[in-house]
Amino acid sequence: MSRVIDRGAIVAGWVGVGMAVVVAVSFLLVIPIEPVFWLMTAPAGLLIGYYANQRSERQSGPWGRILANGVYAGAVTALTFVLLLLAVKALFFAADGGYRDPGQGGAIACATGADCVYQRYVQSPQGADLARAGVTDVASFTSFYWGQQLGVAGLVLVLCLGGGIAGALAFGASRPRGAPRVPDPATR
Repeated sequence: MSRVIDRGAIVAGWVGVGMAVVVAVSFLLVIPIEPVFWLMTAPAGLLIGYYANQRSERQSGPWGRILANGVYAGAVTALTFVLLLLAVKALFFAADGGYRDPGQGGAIACATGADCVYQRYVQSPQGADLARAGVTDVASFTSFYWGQQLGVAGLVLVLCLGGGIAGALAFGASRPRGAPRVPDPATR
């Protein structure tokens, strides 16, 4: 047990890393529905904040330790969500080769990477919105695109970390009272 967080919270942080990987692979790669990924971050944080204290078998003790456990596990989980989101975005941004289904007009004539992403956005139904936002070339598009992605990453961070804090508070309000349970050595 450390002075700031319990050992169970460290384990819960690793569980949160695994949970973030599963959600990211599921909703950014396998079934790419990014808004579902965003929405999953808050409940993931809530669960991991609660689990950090449950795993630590926290029955008594100060609220500060309960919150520290939830913040730690929530922060590890949130940072993993953010890193995976940005890594997937960077991969697809750098590797876009302009492929498009023949039914949608065939391949886009562009240079691999930012130019293809820009051309894809310009040719979309919302392409006119880019010009109104002052995006007129690949360089301005790249700045605009990554600004948007960092904004989303910040939202994901806040949602998951907020969920971790809420989970710790929920545990603290509903935790079992009494002396900490000592595991029976014979059952280990």
